[in-house]
Amino acid sequence: MKITSISPCETGTKLQLPLFLSRVRAGFPSPADDYLDKKLDLNEHLIQHPAATFFVKVKGDSMINAGIQSGDILIVDRSLEPRDKRIVVAILNGEFTVKRIQKKNNKLYLVPENDAFPPMEITPAMDFEIWGVVIHVIHSV
Repeated sequence: MKITSISPCETGTKLQLPLFLSRVRAGFPSPADDYLDKKLDLNEHLIQHPAATFFVKVKGDSMINAGIQSGDILIVDRSLEPRDKRIVVAILNGEFTVKRIQKKNNKLYLVPENDAFPPMEITPAMDFEIWGVVIHVIHSV
């Protein structure tokens, strides 16, 4: 899975959209719950560390079982620790990729979430760097 673009998070830009107080029901609708509570700034809701956060657009299907599809936008935080089992954006041999990291038997792997792709063991001979931890996935339905 390759990442096609990288954009830094714009600090100071606010986009406030309507936030409804009631939850959207997945069962029967409730006509009494249709009032507006306040404005919601998605930056405040989705981004904890603005100076360390960036967005990337995904191309490919190696992470589909993790809910990451081609065309999705990932919100990535560089300030978070890239621990075992976290999904990360990394550079591997000069190319960006998004995979789950796994530590096993003192070895490090980049593991896709699609059985059609094999895990990749990271060796000292590889050019490898973790750019950040994926914290949110945005995709259309």
